[in-house]
Amino acid sequence: MNLITWNVQWCLGADGVLDPARIVDHARAMADLDVLCLQEVADNFPELNETPRGDQFRKFAELLPGFQAIEGVALETRDAEGRPKRFGNMILTRLPVIQVLRHTLPWGARENRNMPRGLLEVIVDGPFGPLRVMTTHLEYSHPDLRRPQIGAIRSIHEQAAARAAAPREDGPHTYRGTAQPASAILCGDFNMLPDDPMKHALEAPFASGAPAFVDGWIHLNGSNPHPMSACVQQPSYASPHCCDYVFVTDDMLPRLAMVSYDAETRASDHQPVLARFA
Repeated sequence: MNLITWNVQWCLGADGVLDPARIVDHARAMADLDVLCLQEVADNFPELNETPRGDQFRKFAELLPGFQAIEGVALETRDAEGRPKRFGNMILTRLPVIQVLRHTLPWGARENRNMPRGLLEVIVDGPFGPLRVMTTHLEYSHPDLRRPQIGAIRSIHEQAAARAAAPREDGPHTYRGTAQPASAILCGDFNMLPDDPMKHALEAPFASGAPAFVDGWIHLNGSNPHPMSACVQQPSYASPHCCDYVFVTDDMLPRLAMVSYDAETRASDHQPVLARFA
């Protein structure tokens, strides 16, 4: 199973070219895709470097026929005509989808720039059983806004593990039982450096016994530094750094075969990350 996570910066490349098709083409060139997790997908935001009014969520769905396209809008407002303006995450997968959950993460108050954030969770029927795939884009502007988001993600995961351990009673229509696995992949743009204490807090063991999150790169590469994943080809707002990760629950580690950062593409201000599971 091949999974790619990528903050696509509303498909605006370091070369100034805005092209959703280039994102998909490059992701497909990296691997025979099963799951594509995207952050910073836009709909009707022309103010983002003259982005066309087109719906990028719909465009990505069109570019990947045969994939189910799940939207995880974190920010939704309206333009002067009352048309929705949407921004957030997306998961596209050719694996069967069992359930979709959209979680709103805590949004505190700070005078500096900030916006709502979310966690998109899709339960898929993977090649080795049901699996939760989650993607997110955490707050950039202030650590105090990011810290409760980390806590919320851990709580969401712990609750899922509890449901896996104590399956609910099956019932009709909306109460129909579905697979509720504890095994999970968590990926995205976390806006945290590898040595950030909040990253370590995300990876901490759970007193409840829920499977812990493990940084896939560290598991496979030990003390070798993470590759740079942001501001590599477009060092505009910061120097090159790593803030994009693939975490897997510890029960999934025997299946994790590779985590690879593509440092060459200029299709975004972030670099895509590929995780391969055997």
